[in-house]
Amino acid sequence: MADAEIHQAGDAAGLAALITRAAGQTNGQTRGLPPVERWNPPFCGDIDMEIRADGTWFYMGTPIGRQPLVRLFSTVLRKDEDGKTYLVTPVEKLGIRITDAPFVAVEMNVTERDGVPVVTFRTNVGDVVEAGPDHALRFAVHGENRELKPYLHVRGRLEALVSRAVMYDLVALGETVDIGGVDMFAVRSGGMTFAIMPAQELEALSA
Repeated sequence: MADAEIHQAGDAAGLAALITRAAGQTNGQTRGLPPVERWNPPFCGDIDMEIRADGTWFYMGTPIGRQPLVRLFSTVLRKDEDGKTYLVTPVEKLGIRITDAPFVAVEMNVTERDGVPVVTFRTNVGDVVEAGPDHALRFAVHGENRELKPYLHVRGRLEALVSRAVMYDLVALGETVDIGGVDMFAVRSGGMTFAIMPAQELEALSA
């Protein structure tokens, strides 16, 4: 895709049409996710697209209101070793801005498989991901207010920020377990134990 063609798109729908054509996709007929990790196109510059912390996508300063467009863009996202996130097709790589994480986990479901708890998340763009060996949960504490922010690995180097409402449900599953001789507050899913924080630190935050 030439730079001039990118600028002529003018809106998110036009850009989506170009990406669809370049990726060899047809509307509603793509099976699975495009193999973006195997594509090695040239970098064609940054575009004015941003994913805000709440998961809202903006193009040229305007929110993208059509969910099918957001879903299309999300399928060609890739985070590279340089720490930047791109829209990638077989013929171009376009840089975009990410405020926090590219996805948001907006729904959580807890089931059991062979007596083992399985925590499944749905993201704002429709991905359904089970926390486990292939999709780790990690927990970070941010800011002066010590805000707990869980993240779920979705694919590649891409993560979903667990929304605040879902975070409370997730933390409610927590239990104190011994990890390497240290009492940790953690959650279990898919046969894995994901540490949230030391139990002693949790007590200090709760005080």
